[in-house]
Amino acid sequence: MPVLVIMPLSARPRKSRRGKRSFSPSCVRCYMDRVGLQPGLQPHLDADILGRPRAGALGASLRSMRSGSKPTRREGKKMEKTRREFLKDAVALGAGAWVLGACGRSVGATPSVLPNASTMRPSIDRAGLQLFTVRDRMSADFEGTLAKVAGIGYREVEFVGYQNRTPQDVRAILDRVGLRAPSTHVTLRPGPDLERQLAGFQAMGHKYARAGGPAPVRAPGGPPPGPPPAGGFPPPPPPTLDSVRREIAEYHDVARAAKPYGIRVIVHNHTMEFALLPDGRTPYDVLLAELDPTLVVLELDIGWATVAGQNAIVLFEAHPGRFPLWHVKDMTNLAAVNTNGSDEFARMRAARIVPLGQGEIDYAPIFARAASAGLEHFFVEQDTAPDSGDSLAAARASFEALRRVIQG
Repeated sequence: MPVLVIMPLSARPRKSRRGKRSFSPSCVRCYMDRVGLQPGLQPHLDADILGRPRAGALGASLRSMRSGSKPTRREGKKMEKTRREFLKDAVALGAGAWVLGACGRSVGATPSVLPNASTMRPSIDRAGLQLFTVRDRMSADFEGTLAKVAGIGYREVEFVGYQNRTPQDVRAILDRVGLRAPSTHVTLRPGPDLERQLAGFQAMGHKYARAGGPAPVRAPGGPPPGPPPAGGFPPPPPPTLDSVRREIAEYHDVARAAKPYGIRVIVHNHTMEFALLPDGRTPYDVLLAELDPTLVVLELDIGWATVAGQNAIVLFEAHPGRFPLWHVKDMTNLAAVNTNGSDEFARMRAARIVPLGQGEIDYAPIFARAASAGLEHFFVEQDTAPDSGDSLAAARASFEALRRVIQG
C-alpha cells in the first residue's frame, strides 16, 4: 500500500541567499532518520524505496531542488499533476498521511515515534513461532522440525540458535520449507566478530536481533527439556538505574553498527523489567524514555508482561508504535502470581505457561490493538512445550487457537 509522507517544513526546499532552492543537509538527515531511511539504501529523496532514481517529473523536480536549480514550468505542471494523482490513489487505498513536526533534535530529548509503514493487519498467514517452543526437536532434526513447523501453518520463525549451521545453509533450508525468519534471539555483542555476525544475519533475512545487555535468564539455545535444576534457576541481580542505562548504551552501540545491514535491535522483556527502581519508575519506563526508537525497538512478551501486572493494551495506547514484535504466550495460575508481591522472579516461577487458548489471557482485544502497537511480527512461544512430551503438538494447538483469535 502506498504511504503518503509529508515532509516537515524544516526539511522542505528553502531559498538560499542567491534565491536558489536547496535542502538543509542536517534537516534531510534528521528527516531520513525519523522515517527510517538508511544511507546506501535510499541516499537521496529523489530515489524510491529500493534506492532507484525516481522517474518522471517528480524525480526530476526533486533532483533539481537537490542540485539547487528550479524545475522548469513544464516539469512543475507535471509535478503538480503527479502529486494530484498520487493523493487520489493514496486516499482510494486508505493510505494514512504522516505529518512530521519541525526538525528539533536536542541532546537528551526523547525521540518522537512515527506511525509505522510496515504495520500489519493481523493475519494467520503471518503467524510466527519462537523456536524455543520446539527446542528439543530442533536439536535432534533441524530441517525436519522447520518443515513440520511450516506444515502446521506457521510462516515465520524466530531463532534461538542455528545448530552450528552457516547462514547460507540456514537461508537455504528456510527457502526450501517456505519460512521467513525476520527476527532472532541469538545475541549481537560488540567485538571483532560483530560485522561477520551482522552479515550472516542479513543473509538469513533477519531484520531484528537481540543485542548485548542483560544476560538472558536461559542459556543461548535454551535449557534442556525437563524440570529446572534443584532449587530452580538463580535469579538475576536486581536492575538499577545505572545498570539499565549501561544496557541502553550497549544497545545503541550495537544498533548503530547494525543499521547499515538493515537490522534493528530488539529488547525482549521478562518480568524483572517491571520491578520498581528507587525513583519510583521501572526499568521498562527507562527503556521507553531513553531508547532511540529508530535504532532499538521493543518486543513485548505479553505473557511475562501480564505476569508482572502489566496490561498490553494500556502500553500500546500510552506508547503507540513502540511494539512492532510480540511474543504471544498464554498463562494460568495468575491469581497465585498476584500473591507474590514485588518479587518478580517469584512471580515468574509461580506462573504456568500453557498452549495458547488454554490459559487466562484474552488475546482477541490485544490483537484488535495491533495498529496502536505498530505490530509487524508476532511469535507464539510456549517455554514449557518440551515438557509436554510433544512440543510440535503443543505448537499446533497454539496455532489453531491463534487462528480462532485472529479470524474470529
